[in-house]
Amino acid sequence: MSNALHRDVAIIGGGLVGSSAALALRRMDFSVVLLDKGFCGAQASGVNYGGVRRQGRPAEQIALSQRAHAIWPRLKGLIGIDGEFVRSGHLKLARTEAEMASLEAYAGRVADLGLDLELIGGNQLRGRFPWIAGDVMGASLCAGDGHANPRLVSAAFADAARRAGVDVLEQTRVSHVEKALEGFCLSAGSNTEIKARFVINSAGAWAGPFAEAFGEPVPLHAIYPSMIVTEPLDVFMSVNIGAEGGGIYARQVERGNCIVGGMRGEPLAEPDFSRPTGSGAVTIMNRAAALFPALRHAYAIRSWSGTEGEMADRNPVIGFSRTTPNLIHAFGFSGAGFQIAPGVGEVLAELVRDGESRTPIQAFAIDRFARTTQDSRADNGPEPKKREAAQ
Repeated sequence: MSNALHRDVAIIGGGLVGSSAALALRRMDFSVVLLDKGFCGAQASGVNYGGVRRQGRPAEQIALSQRAHAIWPRLKGLIGIDGEFVRSGHLKLARTEAEMASLEAYAGRVADLGLDLELIGGNQLRGRFPWIAGDVMGASLCAGDGHANPRLVSAAFADAARRAGVDVLEQTRVSHVEKALEGFCLSAGSNTEIKARFVINSAGAWAGPFAEAFGEPVPLHAIYPSMIVTEPLDVFMSVNIGAEGGGIYARQVERGNCIVGGMRGEPLAEPDFSRPTGSGAVTIMNRAAALFPALRHAYAIRSWSGTEGEMADRNPVIGFSRTTPNLIHAFGFSGAGFQIAPGVGEVLAELVRDGESRTPIQAFAIDRFARTTQDSRADNGPEPKKREAAQ
């Protein structure tokens, strides 16, 4: 006998985006079922670096990032814990003159968007942050940014959603979704059938097939960010560190452990999982030791990786389907979804309730890739008939 559920909203994917949307929807009195093929927050949302930063995001993400920025200090009242959130500031280092020029140009582009960036020259940087070594030309500081513990935060949003009345179904893979007359029919797990007025596709790296099933293929592929944590050390790192051009990021928690990232892991034979590589761990620790002398003799006690969905343009897909009424997409956060996820959850809830969001999300429309293809075809003339026949 199948287990039948009738809910206002079915959410596919129990990461931080899906669970924060579920909680926001329950606070609006919608009935919600949240489904995850594994455990909520166990993939990218729970194993990422933990940076809570606005700095460095494309300008089109800043309004959404600012919305999330207002939520992070309220975590304890919202989900019951503070998630070890610390507003430490985010310091982005420039190791070359070109990188410093890039930071200066970025500061100019976002000058009116409320980030209050402070550009710091090399001499001043060494005076204010003497624990940073190496040939660093300067930096950009966003004092309001910080970091948190993703393992705690992601699980706590799902737990808070459950306490609020959301049906949280873990280890329940969604095998089929189809449009019905008054919503959607979903098949999940071994015997669960769900009818819902709305579906939110927040399935992370696994969201592509759900979008494609409704005629909306996207250039989504999996990436595997990899992290290392050191033994506890005397606290020396006062800010969350990033680097222009990438290659390293680091933060230190109150207990003294440093979390360092900047390399990629590799997928396992089971495609849902990944692992760090030994060569990657050595590379990133050598980079960290070159910048932070306090780490030169530190033991790395654990490393891990996770699976994340990356879009071709590194912007997420957020918003209504262009082919199917009441289908909403939210995926492809490209390794930078942790900070904005609580804001995305509120936006998704507004889309269900109001049909629109007060935060601009037009840049994240799923049909932007189709428009690009159409524009290319218009510029280049009609495609060869041979290719049309092969599609």
